[in-house]
Amino acid sequence: MRRAVCPGSFDPITNGHLDIIERASKLYDVVHVAVAVNRSKQGMFSVEERIALIEETTAHLDNIQVESHSGLLVDYCTARGIPAIIKGLRAVSDFDYELQMAQMNHGLSGVETLFVPTSPTYSFLSSSLVKEVASLGGDVSHLLPGVVHARLVERIAERRK
Repeated sequence: MRRAVCPGSFDPITNGHLDIIERASKLYDVVHVAVAVNRSKQGMFSVEERIALIEETTAHLDNIQVESHSGLLVDYCTARGIPAIIKGLRAVSDFDYELQMAQMNHGLSGVETLFVPTSPTYSFLSSSLVKEVASLGGDVSHLLPGVVHARLVERIAERRK
C-alpha cells in the first residue's frame, strides 16, 4: 500500500486544501489527512470540528483517513508506516520554509516530502485570509466547500453575539 500524509491545521479546510488532497488521493492508495493540534493557538474551529468538516468534504474519496496529531509529524508518519508527506506550495515564499522542514524531516526519519504546486486558482488562498475576509463581511463562498462556508458564517455570527 502506498501511503502519504497531507498535514495542516485546516482551520478551516479550503478549496485549495481540498485540491491538494484530491490530487494526492489519485497518486496514493491511502492518504492520511493529519490535523495538527496546536495547544498554544485558539482556532476558529476545534480539532474535532475540523476533522468532521474534512471527513464531510472528502466523503467522495474512498482512500482518505482523517485524524489529529500533535508533536512531530515524522513521529506520526513512523508510527503509521507513512513514507511520504505531501505539501502544497502556493508561492516561492512557501518553498523556502517548506524546504527546510522537508530536509529536517528527512534527516530525522527518512520520510520524504513531495511538493505539489497549487492550482493557480488557489495560489493566494489561506485559511487565515479566508477567516479575516469573512470576519469583515467579505464573500468567501467560492473559496470553501459549501458546508465549510456555512459553518464559518455560523461561527462568525456566534462570536459576534
